[in-house]
Amino acid sequence: MGRDRPQDRTRSWSDVLDGCFFALSAVLGVWFAYVLLRDGVRPGWPTLLLLVFWLFFSYLVLPRLHRILTSIYLPGYFVGRTRTSDGLLGDPVNVGFLGDEGQVHGAMTRAGWTLADELDLRSAVGIVRSVLRGRSYAGAPVSPLHLFDRAQDFAYEQEVAGSPSRRHHIRFWRCPDGWLLPGGFRADWLAAATYDRGVGFSLFTLQITHRIEEDIDVERDFVVAGVCAAVPGAQVGVIENFSSGYHHRNGGGDRIRTDGDLPIVDVRGDPRAGASPVAVEPEAREPRVPQAVLLGSGVALARAATYGVGALVDAVRDSATPLILAIMVLAVVEASLALAVLAARNWARLLLVAGCSVTGVTAMLVSVLGHHRPVGLAELLATGGSILVLLALSSQEARDYATTRRTRAAPETRAPARAEPSP
Repeated sequence: MGRDRPQDRTRSWSDVLDGCFFALSAVLGVWFAYVLLRDGVRPGWPTLLLLVFWLFFSYLVLPRLHRILTSIYLPGYFVGRTRTSDGLLGDPVNVGFLGDEGQVHGAMTRAGWTLADELDLRSAVGIVRSVLRGRSYAGAPVSPLHLFDRAQDFAYEQEVAGSPSRRHHIRFWRCPDGWLLPGGFRADWLAAATYDRGVGFSLFTLQITHRIEEDIDVERDFVVAGVCAAVPGAQVGVIENFSSGYHHRNGGGDRIRTDGDLPIVDVRGDPRAGASPVAVEPEAREPRVPQAVLLGSGVALARAATYGVGALVDAVRDSATPLILAIMVLAVVEASLALAVLAARNWARLLLVAGCSVTGVTAMLVSVLGHHRPVGLAELLATGGSILVLLALSSQEARDYATTRRTRAAPETRAPARAEPSP
């Protein structure tokens, strides 16, 4: 008991620091977005700052604000709705499945659905290229939605006439062991099926995204009918009035309408279903580097390289003054911390975030209390880069990556007595 206290104390202090950095990043982000907007409404090249403002505000600042606000007013328990990565209410859960993973994969494949690729840099570039060129991408990734505090386990889709902007798609989440739906009903998998009717701007996030068809019950019935036609042994039971029929909007701002019924598709009787794929235990998986960590570390490395090369040139051209030497040392330190963050060192992430916080707060105080000079390239690199690193590395993705990787790196330290009992 006594040996666990220092670890618990360290963990709690880390959580407190992360909470402070998370909130501070929102404040600094809003301020810098205002600076970009203020200085972008000028003739000439500063107009390009408006594009920087949109990218910065819609993809970094606004999601951070949504995450803070939704953690306050949205419940954390199951309400029949998914959540977006920003914490907003997403698409409704409108289909359930009974069966193991192999049976679900078999049923969806025979029904003519294609397994969607995971969302990463390669697939993201692929979907942008397919939209711009108007070419087919049958396995295009879908954006993550969260249920049971995690993103979907997998997703399936069907293109419409080879269009990259229109598609049927459905996300699947495995239900926790022993968990029952409200009313005591059982399902092994819950899913959210919607139809993408085109590409546009999100009403709530201002990001470019797919827009869904309003009547999601049509897509629900399309999925159920296709699986039943392809799997002779499939049976369907409907939980009527699972939720009240309602009109609402999803996390992208699209209107949704449903009657509230929840069909449960039982594919356990499929005689042609293969064996379920062997699942890899979470402890055995090597965690992938999240995009937020890649972004924050990449910006820090690029900035450190720029400052380091500039200081080296000045030292060669003139003399190595104490200021130039200090800049070179700081560049090396920042680069080292960025590399340590990529290696999932939580102490390096906290140090790098703390340094960027000092830079951002100092710049904001000088701007607010002093002269409001227009933002230039140097300020974009210094202040904007610091706030960008702060936003990225204070995210939940970055925190989970650093702490989870550290825990998995030393499995022998976890005693069997600490394992949670199975349900």
